[in-house]
Amino acid sequence: MNINNIIIDEIIINALKEDIGAGDITTNSIIDENQKITGEFTAKANGIICGLDICRRVFEILDEDIIFSPYKKDGEEVKTGEAIAKVSGNAKSLLTGERTAINLLQRMSGISTQTAESVRKISGTKAKIADTRKTTPGLRVLEKYAVKAGGGTNHRFNLSDGILIKDNHITAANGIVNAVKKARGNSPHTLKIEVECENLKSVEEAVQAKADIIMLDNMPAEEMRKAVEFINGRALTEASGNMDEKDLLEVAKTGVDIISIGALTHSVRSLDISLKFVMK
Repeated sequence: MNINNIIIDEIIINALKEDIGAGDITTNSIIDENQKITGEFTAKANGIICGLDICRRVFEILDEDIIFSPYKKDGEEVKTGEAIAKVSGNAKSLLTGERTAINLLQRMSGISTQTAESVRKISGTKAKIADTRKTTPGLRVLEKYAVKAGGGTNHRFNLSDGILIKDNHITAANGIVNAVKKARGNSPHTLKIEVECENLKSVEEAVQAKADIIMLDNMPAEEMRKAVEFINGRALTEASGNMDEKDLLEVAKTGVDIISIGALTHSVRSLDISLKFVMK
């Protein structure tokens, strides 16, 4: 089995354990053992759907006989009132799993929707929208997948994916040049080194140190433009720092290669989705 499938199953099982507790006493007390029902997921807002396979897997883990039939694919647009998928099978299994399934589907769809909107805002520029590690603990694999479904790209998945020297690293290492030198000497040549810079002076130091990627953190657009001109292709450039509060098109027009937005995952609004059941 693929390691991502194992991770995803663990996420879903933990979510089900959290929601079910010692048992779904409401469903168990009023629903017959062999009763069948059918339900339909419907979008209650416009957006980009994501998480259909995760939704399916929630029900499969509870009951392998559940039939889940999506009408859409992850990354596709949905409109208010539009049907997204149908699910049918044992009523107890479906009622017990519905909240976990909806929660994950709504969360992932909210992320893909917000990502798609950010991508739309910078259309026509070379910049790409990326996520960060500011994800919900335990849900990173799902949330970063949702960013990609919305047309964005993924930054580091975890601390072992690349070297990102931030302000506290720089302070502890006594400067950018020394930090990059140590990082390069103590890591595989295959890992890129990124340096966070807060002003033009630190950008100059990062270029001098031959950083592979330079993060322009919380810089005004004009200063960012000057930094990009100075770097002049000697490193990839990434704009970061409260990007959800800024004019993304203005940022993209500075010439940066990447715009990373923590708000795509740390404070996104879930897409409103309902699930209504009818007797089969």
